[in-house]
Amino acid sequence: MNPLLIEKLNAHPELLSDQTDQQYTITGVSWQAYEALLSDLGDDFPGLRVHYLDGTLEITMPGRRHEVLKDNIAGLLRAYFEETRTRFYGLGSTTFTVEAKRRGAEPDVSFCIGTNKELPDIAIEVVHTSGSINKLDVYQGLSVAEVWFWQGQQFRVYHLLEEGYKRCDRSQFLPDLDLTLLATYVQYPEPLDAVVEFRQALGETR
Repeated sequence: MNPLLIEKLNAHPELLSDQTDQQYTITGVSWQAYEALLSDLGDDFPGLRVHYLDGTLEITMPGRRHEVLKDNIAGLLRAYFEETRTRFYGLGSTTFTVEAKRRGAEPDVSFCIGTNKELPDIAIEVVHTSGSINKLDVYQGLSVAEVWFWQGQQFRVYHLLEEGYKRCDRSQFLPDLDLTLLATYVQYPEPLDAVVEFRQALGETR
Protein backbone atom coordinates (compact mmCIF):
# COMPACT_ATOMS: atom_id res chain seq x y z
CA MET A 1 0.00 0.00 0.00
CA ASN A 2 1.26 3.45 -0.93
CA PRO A 3 2.36 5.30 2.28
CA LEU A 4 0.89 8.57 0.99
CA LEU A 5 -2.49 6.95 0.52
CA ILE A 6 -2.41 5.27 3.93
CA GLU A 7 -1.61 8.55 5.64
CA LYS A 8 -4.37 10.50 3.92
CA LEU A 9 -7.07 7.85 4.29
CA ASN A 10 -6.26 7.31 7.95
CA ALA A 11 -6.41 11.06 8.54
CA HIS A 12 -9.74 11.31 6.68
CA PRO A 13 -11.87 8.21 7.32
CA GLU A 14 -14.89 10.06 5.94
CA LEU A 15 -13.51 9.24 2.49
CA LEU A 16 -14.75 5.69 3.04
CA SER A 17 -18.32 6.75 3.81
CA ASP A 18 -20.95 5.49 1.36
CA GLN A 19 -23.61 8.06 2.19
CA THR A 20 -22.45 11.19 0.33
CA ASP A 21 -19.62 12.13 -2.00
CA GLN A 22 -16.39 12.75 -0.10
CA GLN A 23 -13.34 14.44 -1.56
CA TYR A 24 -9.80 15.15 -0.47
CA THR A 25 -7.07 17.06 -2.28
CA ILE A 26 -3.32 16.48 -2.11
CA THR A 27 -0.88 18.96 -3.66
CA GLY A 28 2.74 18.55 -4.69
CA VAL A 29 2.27 14.99 -5.97
CA SER A 30 4.81 13.82 -8.55
CA TRP A 31 3.75 11.86 -11.61
CA GLN A 32 5.59 8.82 -10.27
CA ALA A 33 3.70 9.04 -6.95
CA TYR A 34 0.42 9.39 -8.84
CA GLU A 35 1.10 6.26 -10.89
CA ALA A 36 2.09 4.33 -7.77
CA LEU A 37 -1.10 5.43 -6.02
CA LEU A 38 -3.23 4.31 -9.00
CA SER A 39 -1.64 0.90 -8.80
CA ASP A 40 -2.47 0.61 -5.11
CA LEU A 41 -6.00 1.90 -5.50
CA GLY A 42 -6.81 -0.72 -8.09
CA ASP A 43 -6.16 -3.47 -5.56
CA ASP A 44 -7.36 -2.02 -2.29
CA PHE A 45 -9.88 0.79 -2.93
CA PRO A 46 -11.64 0.09 -6.26
CA GLY A 47 -14.45 2.54 -5.41
CA LEU A 48 -12.21 5.59 -5.14
CA ARG A 49 -11.80 7.81 -8.20
CA VAL A 50 -8.78 9.97 -8.83
CA HIS A 51 -8.19 13.04 -10.99
CA TYR A 52 -4.70 14.48 -11.44
CA LEU A 53 -3.81 17.94 -12.72
CA ASP A 54 -0.20 19.01 -12.84
CA GLY A 55 0.78 17.91 -9.34
CA THR A 56 -2.63 18.22 -7.66
CA LEU A 57 -4.47 15.03 -6.81
CA GLU A 58 -8.20 14.88 -6.10
CA ILE A 59 -9.49 11.68 -4.50
CA THR A 60 -13.24 11.10 -4.50
CA MET A 61 -15.30 8.40 -2.84
CA PRO A 62 -18.67 8.55 -4.60
CA GLY A 63 -21.73 8.26 -2.38
CA ARG A 64 -24.67 5.95 -2.95
CA ARG A 65 -26.78 8.56 -4.78
CA HIS A 66 -23.84 9.40 -7.04
CA GLU A 67 -23.43 5.77 -8.08
CA VAL A 68 -27.15 5.31 -8.72
CA LEU A 69 -27.20 8.35 -11.02
CA LYS A 70 -24.04 7.18 -12.80
CA ASP A 71 -25.55 3.78 -13.50
CA ASN A 72 -28.84 5.34 -14.62
CA ILE A 73 -27.04 7.55 -17.14
CA ALA A 74 -24.99 4.66 -18.49
CA GLY A 75 -28.03 2.39 -18.79
CA LEU A 76 -30.13 5.01 -20.55
CA LEU A 77 -27.36 5.82 -23.02
CA ARG A 78 -26.90 2.13 -23.80
CA ALA A 79 -30.63 1.94 -24.48
CA TYR A 80 -30.32 4.94 -26.80
CA PHE A 81 -27.43 3.36 -28.67
CA GLU A 82 -29.39 0.14 -29.12
CA GLU A 83 -32.58 1.86 -30.23
CA THR A 84 -30.75 4.07 -32.74
CA ARG A 85 -28.30 1.35 -33.83
CA THR A 86 -25.37 3.55 -32.83
CA ARG A 87 -22.09 1.66 -32.53
CA PHE A 88 -20.49 2.29 -29.17
CA TYR A 89 -17.84 1.05 -26.77
CA GLY A 90 -18.44 1.52 -23.06
CA LEU A 91 -15.25 2.39 -21.18
CA GLY A 92 -16.88 3.02 -17.79
CA SER A 93 -14.51 4.55 -15.23
CA THR A 94 -11.31 3.50 -16.98
CA THR A 95 -8.25 5.51 -15.93
CA PHE A 96 -6.95 7.75 -18.72
CA THR A 97 -3.56 9.42 -18.42
CA VAL A 98 -1.16 11.50 -20.52
CA GLU A 99 2.18 11.87 -18.78
CA ALA A 100 3.46 14.58 -21.12
CA LYS A 101 0.50 16.78 -20.13
CA ARG A 102 0.56 15.69 -16.46
CA ARG A 103 -3.13 14.86 -16.61
CA GLY A 104 -5.15 11.88 -15.43
CA ALA A 105 -8.86 11.19 -15.02
CA GLU A 106 -11.36 8.51 -14.09
CA PRO A 107 -14.76 9.63 -15.42
CA ASP A 108 -17.98 8.25 -13.99
CA VAL A 109 -19.09 7.10 -17.44
CA SER A 110 -17.29 7.15 -20.78
CA PHE A 111 -17.91 5.96 -24.31
CA CYS A 112 -16.25 5.74 -27.69
CA ILE A 113 -18.70 6.28 -30.53
CA GLY A 114 -18.38 4.51 -33.88
CA THR A 115 -14.96 2.96 -33.32
CA ASN A 116 -12.93 1.84 -30.33
CA LYS A 117 -10.26 4.42 -29.52
CA GLU A 118 -7.51 4.88 -26.95
CA LEU A 119 -9.38 7.77 -25.32
CA PRO A 120 -13.17 8.22 -25.02
CA ASP A 121 -15.16 10.50 -27.27
CA ILE A 122 -17.51 11.31 -24.39
CA ALA A 123 -16.58 11.51 -20.70
CA ILE A 124 -19.38 12.06 -18.17
CA GLU A 125 -19.01 13.34 -14.62
CA VAL A 126 -21.75 13.29 -11.97
CA VAL A 127 -21.19 16.39 -9.84
CA HIS A 128 -22.50 16.58 -6.27
CA THR A 129 -19.69 18.50 -4.57
CA SER A 130 -17.39 21.23 -5.86
CA GLY A 131 -14.00 19.76 -6.64
CA SER A 132 -10.68 21.43 -6.07
CA ILE A 133 -9.41 21.02 -9.61
CA ASN A 134 -10.83 22.11 -12.93
CA LYS A 135 -11.88 18.88 -14.63
CA LEU A 136 -12.19 20.60 -18.00
CA ASP A 137 -8.47 21.42 -17.74
CA VAL A 138 -7.81 17.76 -17.03
CA TYR A 139 -9.84 16.53 -19.98
CA GLN A 140 -8.42 19.15 -22.33
CA GLY A 141 -4.95 17.82 -21.57
CA LEU A 142 -6.23 14.34 -22.39
CA SER A 143 -7.78 15.61 -25.66
CA VAL A 144 -11.22 14.23 -24.81
CA ALA A 145 -13.51 15.67 -27.46
CA GLU A 146 -16.65 16.01 -25.36
CA VAL A 147 -17.33 16.26 -21.62
CA TRP A 148 -20.75 16.06 -19.99
CA PHE A 149 -21.49 17.17 -16.43
CA TRP A 150 -24.64 16.01 -14.67
CA GLN A 151 -25.36 18.74 -12.14
CA GLY A 152 -28.48 20.42 -10.85
CA GLN A 153 -30.73 17.82 -12.53
CA GLN A 154 -29.48 18.65 -16.01
CA PHE A 155 -26.63 17.95 -18.41
CA ARG A 156 -24.00 20.53 -19.33
CA VAL A 157 -22.15 19.54 -22.50
CA TYR A 158 -18.77 20.90 -23.60
CA HIS A 159 -17.10 20.44 -26.99
CA LEU A 160 -13.33 20.71 -27.31
CA LEU A 161 -12.23 23.38 -29.80
CA GLU A 162 -8.75 24.74 -30.57
CA GLU A 163 -9.17 27.47 -27.95
CA GLY A 164 -10.62 25.13 -25.34
CA TYR A 165 -14.03 23.80 -24.37
CA LYS A 166 -17.24 25.51 -25.43
CA ARG A 167 -20.59 24.78 -23.84
CA CYS A 168 -23.18 23.52 -26.34
CA ASP A 169 -26.82 22.48 -26.31
CA ARG A 170 -26.29 19.08 -27.95
CA SER A 171 -23.72 16.36 -28.28
CA GLN A 172 -21.65 16.48 -31.45
CA PHE A 173 -21.52 12.68 -31.42
CA LEU A 174 -25.24 12.21 -30.68
CA PRO A 175 -26.86 15.27 -32.29
CA ASP A 176 -30.35 13.75 -32.32
CA LEU A 177 -30.33 12.94 -28.60
CA ASP A 178 -32.70 15.18 -26.64
CA LEU A 179 -30.71 15.85 -23.48
CA THR A 180 -33.73 17.32 -21.70
CA LEU A 181 -35.65 14.11 -22.33
CA LEU A 182 -32.70 12.04 -21.17
CA ALA A 183 -32.42 14.11 -18.00
CA THR A 184 -36.05 13.39 -17.16
CA TYR A 185 -35.42 9.64 -17.07
CA VAL A 186 -32.11 9.92 -15.22
CA GLN A 187 -34.12 11.11 -12.22
CA TYR A 188 -36.67 8.28 -12.25
CA PRO A 189 -36.81 6.45 -8.89
CA GLU A 190 -36.98 3.05 -10.65
CA PRO A 191 -34.15 2.43 -13.16
CA LEU A 192 -36.03 -0.35 -15.00
CA ASP A 193 -39.08 1.85 -15.51
CA ALA A 194 -36.79 4.64 -16.71
CA VAL A 195 -35.20 2.50 -19.42
CA VAL A 196 -38.53 0.99 -20.57
CA GLU A 197 -40.28 4.35 -20.81
CA PHE A 198 -37.25 6.02 -22.39
CA ARG A 199 -37.25 3.38 -25.13
CA GLN A 200 -40.96 4.00 -25.69
CA ALA A 201 -40.39 7.76 -25.90
CA LEU A 202 -37.59 7.26 -28.42
CA GLY A 203 -39.90 5.16 -30.58
CA GLU A 204 -42.54 7.87 -30.52
CA THR A 205 -40.10 10.58 -31.60
CA ARG A 206 -38.71 8.67 -34.58
